[in-house]
Amino acid sequence: MVYGVALKYLEQPEEAQDAVIQLFEELIESLKIHQVGEFKPWLYTCIRDNCLIALRRKQGDLSILLDESFVDICFDLDCKDGEEIRKKALQECINTLPEKQRICMNSFFFDGLSYQEVTTRTGFSLKNVKSFIQNGKRNLKSCLERKGFFVHETEP
Repeated sequence: MVYGVALKYLEQPEEAQDAVIQLFEELIESLKIHQVGEFKPWLYTCIRDNCLIALRRKQGDLSILLDESFVDICFDLDCKDGEEIRKKALQECINTLPEKQRICMNSFFFDGLSYQEVTTRTGFSLKNVKSFIQNGKRNLKSCLERKGFFVHETEP
């Protein structure tokens, strides 16, 4: 199951294998700290999150994640400055987010931290971090749409 999930997200067998190996190395330490009630759903969430982090790092762009799907920030610009315009609009929208949402969004998406790492860095509870990120994604999407960009979800 773990390899299948990794392959679904990463699409390259070598990358999927690396992700699975990395996950199991991390699980050794993680299981010492966390008490897991239902192992299979927790394991699925761990591999999914690791793959999404790997994709964000690999892509190095400003795409964001909404509702467990990758989001393309798409618009009709045929000029060579389109990438800079997109980056500027995204940064402007991020700057309009409430402070706690902005901190969590930057930590999660741009620094590639997990929810738990964001919790440790910020001191916010895990529940609050998840809430700030979810609300931040929604607010960011709305802001970009108000600026004339459209955000659509693609299949993961």
